[in-house]
Order: sequence, then C-alpha cells, then structure tokens
Amino acid sequence: MPPGEKGPVVPAQVERWREEAKALEYGDGVPRNEVAAAKLYCRAARYGDAEAQYNLGWMLTNARGIQRNDAEAAHLFAAAAEQGMAQAQNMLDKMGGTPLGDPPPCLRPPETDPPVALAPPPAARAGGKAASPVSLWNALPLPAQAPPAIVNYVKVLAPEYQLAPALVLAVMAAESNFDPLAESPKKAQGLMQLLPETALRFKATKLRDPAQNIRAGMAYLRWLLAYFEGDVMMALAGYNAGEKAVDRYLGVPPYAETRLYVRKIMASVGGQRLHPFDPSVTPPSPMVQRVKLAMQTLQTR
Repeated sequence: MPPGEKGPVVPAQVERWREEAKALEYGDGVPRNEVAAAKLYCRAARYGDAEAQYNLGWMLTNARGIQRNDAEAAHLFAAAAEQGMAQAQNMLDKMGGTPLGDPPPCLRPPETDPPVALAPPPAARAGGKAASPVSLWNALPLPAQAPPAIVNYVKVLAPEYQLAPALVLAVMAAESNFDPLAESPKKAQGLMQLLPETALRFKATKLRDPAQNIRAGMAYLRWLLAYFEGDVMMALAGYNAGEKAVDRYLGVPPYAETRLYVRKIMASVGGQRLHPFDPSVTPPSPMVQRVKLAMQTLQTR
C-alpha cells in the first residue's frame, strides 16, 4: 500500500489517484509531470479503475512522457474494455485484438491486497451436487426493503433458474436497491443492473421491463454459478467485474468497488460460499480447471 494510506483501499481513494494523475499529466493546477502521472494511473489501474487503465494505455502507445510499450498498452485497453469502455475496445481492435504475454505490473494484484482465491472444491461438489444444502439457502432472511411484488416474482422464477431467492434479492438490493429505473454511469440498467451487451447474451431486449430484467439477471447468475462451479464469491465478482476479470486475476479482482460489492452481498447471504449449480449450463472456467489440477497434484504427493 502506498505511503500514508492505511486500511483497505476504497473507491474514493482510487478515484483520487486517477484525478491527481490527470492533473499531473496535463499540468492542471500543478507542474506537469507525466512520469508521476503514469505512476498514479498505474496505482488506480491496479485497483480496477477503467479510466486510469485507458489513460495509461494511451500514454504508453503515444510515448507520452514515458517509454512506448504497445504490449502493456494492449493489456490495459483490454482491462478497460472488459468494463464497458468503448474507446478502449476501439483502441484494442486497432492494435489487433487479444493482448499477448503476461499482464503488466499495473494489472497485477497489489502485494498488500491479493485476489481472493477460488474455494477449493470439496468432494461433495463433484458432478454438480450441492455442497451447501438447499435448506440453508431457504432459511436465509430476505431483504426487508424488497417490495413484496418483486419478492413474490423472484420466488416463482427461482426454481426455473435453480437459484435461491435470497441470493437473487441480495444481488438486486446491491445493484439497484429495487429501483426498476436505476441506471449506472456505465449504462447498466434496471433491477439487476445489466449492461446492454450482457442482456443480449441472455435474450433481454427491454431492460426497463422489470420481468425481462429479472429473468436476464437470473440467467446470468445461473451461468456464472455453473462457470465457477457453485462458488458464490466468484460468481458475484463475475457479475460485478465480468468473468474475464475473475479468470485473469485467478480470483476476486483487487478492484475496490468489486471487493466492497462482494463483501456486502456475502454478508447478506450469511457467508454462504457454495450454491447448487447445473454443470450442463456451460463448461467450467479455466481457472476452476487449474484449481482442480492443483488439488489433484497435492493429493497424489
């Protein structure tokens, strides 16, 4: 953690680093210092700030006060694009698409804040069986502020998507606080705060329609739980930051917003780490496969 910073990094700190970097890059109220700006952008990029990732990528491709490095820039543009930044995707496309090689230091987890790792899969999870009994999920209290009509609708749909209502409503509470008209700065919309491209993956075309929004959000949650083989923490991180970010960091990314989001929902569901999943929905994450292989290697030693 940088000198003078104490405790866990929160989104406000990351935003401050980014804004200080912009001031230094352009000499806005302070002497221009592009090297110092790049260092601050790097710090904010490491904690998942898409604008900082893009700005640092731009500096690297244009040798703006620092040495040109297209390979590192491509990784930074890819990270920002995963968070929905169209300009970053455009830059990545111009550079040939998928970045090559290992992520640069500015996208590696800070030593003081490593990614939360995937839970080792216990034997009870083999074959998609539930390690966390359904009765435990059914016993969880539902958010008190949830409108009865939404609660009833989720309860009716939950069996179709093989989801616990408590998990769906906890995600909805964190995402929109049950406001069907909610819209984020990144254009995520509705009760489940879906980006348009995510909604299309799950056949939703009217994000302002609460029924479509809930169905698409539940379909995405079901997909994430299958992808991460029932690991609730990884599924939540994927819902917030995208499954590619979770795969890249081999766990919950060190993004301040994502960490707070995951902690909030995990507290709402009583810390239940495992949820039943349907392995027929999608093949598992490559990260899950690596964890399984590592566990098998340890068991054979």
